[in-house]
Amino acid sequence: MDPVSIVAGLVVGAVGGIFTGKLIFSKSFQAQKEQAEKEANLIIESAKKEGETIKKEKLLEAKEKFQQQKAEQEKEISARTRKLDERESAQKQKEGSLNQKLESAKTKEAEVEALKENMKRQLELVNEKKALLDKAHAENVKTLEKVAGMSAADAREKLIESLKDEAKTAATSHIKTIMDEAKLTANKEAKKIIIQTIQRTAQEHSIENSVSTFQLESDDMKGQIIGREGRNIRALEAATGVELIVDDTPDTILISCFDSVRREVARLSLQRLVTDGRIHPARIEEVVDKIKKQLEDQVVEIGERTAIELGIHGLHPELIRMVGRMRYRSSYGQNLLQHSKEVANMCAVMAAELGMNPKLAKRAGLLHDIGKVPDTEQELSHALLGAKLAEQYNEHPAVVNAIGAHHDEMEMKFVISPIIQICDSISGARPGARRDTFSQYTQRIKDLENIALNMEGVEKAFAIQAGRELRVIVEAEKVDDKAAEMMSFELSQKIMNEMQYPGQIRVTVIRETRAVSIAR
Repeated sequence: MDPVSIVAGLVVGAVGGIFTGKLIFSKSFQAQKEQAEKEANLIIESAKKEGETIKKEKLLEAKEKFQQQKAEQEKEISARTRKLDERESAQKQKEGSLNQKLESAKTKEAEVEALKENMKRQLELVNEKKALLDKAHAENVKTLEKVAGMSAADAREKLIESLKDEAKTAATSHIKTIMDEAKLTANKEAKKIIIQTIQRTAQEHSIENSVSTFQLESDDMKGQIIGREGRNIRALEAATGVELIVDDTPDTILISCFDSVRREVARLSLQRLVTDGRIHPARIEEVVDKIKKQLEDQVVEIGERTAIELGIHGLHPELIRMVGRMRYRSSYGQNLLQHSKEVANMCAVMAAELGMNPKLAKRAGLLHDIGKVPDTEQELSHALLGAKLAEQYNEHPAVVNAIGAHHDEMEMKFVISPIIQICDSISGARPGARRDTFSQYTQRIKDLENIALNMEGVEKAFAIQAGRELRVIVEAEKVDDKAAEMMSFELSQKIMNEMQYPGQIRVTVIRETRAVSIAR
């Protein structure tokens, strides 16, 4: 077969196949299209029906909601209308009441006007009568002045003075009554607390002198201590600041100095020098320096031991050192450390009995006299200096105030301050606790008597019982019984304000009237 024919046949076959395929595809696509259109029409119909249903439901819901809101609005409008009606009714009632009150006020105003007119007429009558009375009073005053022989002003002044004296006497009597009642109710409890405090803290007292005694084994040591031409004793006195008295007293050297620390340094130095046997100026200076260092350590140890013994914690190291130095200080012959410990214990007991803080009171009692032991001289009094030191070393404000106020040199701002003052007085006023010099004692007695003698009407004054009682004898013609009571009170106040003394002073005013006649 011819190749061309074969190719032509193949081409014709291929063209016929393609045409047949197109025809078949076209019929199939048309059928699918018609099917899709039918389905779309069905979906559209279904959606339309569902939309109509939803529309009807929504319309029904909207109508129901509208009806409900309409009913609520009508109900609210009805309620408001009812309230407005009620308010209108109440307003009408108020208007009616106000009209009635207005009418009543007009009526009362008319009555007041009538009363005013009446009062005006009465006032005119009163003024006329007052003028007549003033005229009659003036005539009576002139008559009385002629009869009495003094003017009305003088009589008024005499009456005022008389009333003043009566009021003063009555006030004094009233004060005395109140004080007696207060003493009856408070004296028993106060005595109980003070006696219990003193009993619980009682201790023996020993008076410290300004002279210490150093015992020697034999009088042969005296020459060695004095040294050639007195060089050794001069070196010892210069190094310690004391005065050594070597006299005819056997086996004894007296160490004299008002500073207890210096006396103790001298005593210990002498003891070591005598034990060692080497006594010369260089050795003396070396020993004295060592003793001073040892004594300083001992002072700190004493302070720490005292704080532990009293249960006081947290003291500044410098305050502890000052407490230790109290061991070598005295006040009127009373050892300062023993006095401070006693005051601390009494303050704690008294504070506990009164329901206060015993630890704080004990702390203030121990430190109340630290102003007496500074290393340098100060211009302040020991109470104010002690308060300054306590404040410097961060003590409690109550402790600072108690230290500064225990001699009334600072205002008392805390409740423990008077307790410190009282316990300090109790400790110092115990029999045998302190020693006054004769000159101080006589001066105090003299001042006490002079205060009484300066009062008007005092004839004699006697300070008895070592200044514990003041007896005043007054002139009976010048001072009556009421004035004697008043004088006793005034004298006690004057003594408290002008004098410093331990304990208390009783003031007794004696008035004696004697009637004397002679039978012949």
